Amino acid sequence: MGSVIVVTSGKGGTGKTSLTGGVGSALALQGHKVLCIDGDVGLRNLDITLGMSDAALMDFSDVIAGWCELSRAVAPHPSISDLYLLTSPLTLPGEFPGESGFRTLLQQAREAYDYILIDSPAGLGEGFRLAACDADRAIVVAVSDPSSLRDAQRVVSQLQHMQTVHLVVNRVRGRVLRRLGTTIDDAMDTAGLPLLGLVPEDTRVVLAAGKGRALLQLSQRGAAQAYGNIARRIAGETVPLMKIY
Repeated sequence: MGSVIVVTSGKGGTGKTSLTGGVGSALALQGHKVLCIDGDVGLRNLDITLGMSDAALMDFSDVIAGWCELSRAVAPHPSISDLYLLTSPLTLPGEFPGESGFRTLLQQAREAYDYILIDSPAGLGEGFRLAACDADRAIVVAVSDPSSLRDAQRVVSQLQHMQTVHLVVNRVRGRVLRRLGTTIDDAMDTAGLPLLGLVPEDTRVVLAAGKGRALLQLSQRGAAQAYGNIARRIAGETVPLMKIY
């Protein structure tokens, strides 16, 4: 049975979608069968991060409504084997069954994929509750500023039903951290979470999206290397943290 991982954050702008696409790509390149689900209804962007803009014709509400099978609704990545995307609708249909329907969808996905990564909407609204309703574990994404870490704490308080919740500190700039006197240990203490990974600030993330390519197809350094390290830790490997200067 596959593992369902919800990727979430307390506020927007933390790079949560880029992390979902990057880690999903890395897991697939490491030999796992991966489904990335865009859970951000109305604001979906995961297809751009994956280099799959407008590749998906059906969305998860079509599967839940029974209009198509999951295997027909997912879009395979054009050049990364074993990587698939299931996008979100622009709006939820009026008779959408909510969490019960999403749980049924995830049960089907668990039978077909090794890892299912859900890109949750930021914040603690209905979309967050839907994305997190049946996940096995969570990755809370924050940047290193105090407000982001406080928001991460609020997210953690809503994930008490999960046994495994980790923190990823994204868009890390070593020089700024040193000037502020902030350490990664401080970030972990503030959020109250064990650390899964550090991702450096990397302009190649934006450049890859602009070119319509997944980042790991263009680079193996910086953020791409960090995504690969996080993917290996998810799969159970022990990998040292990146040194970010």
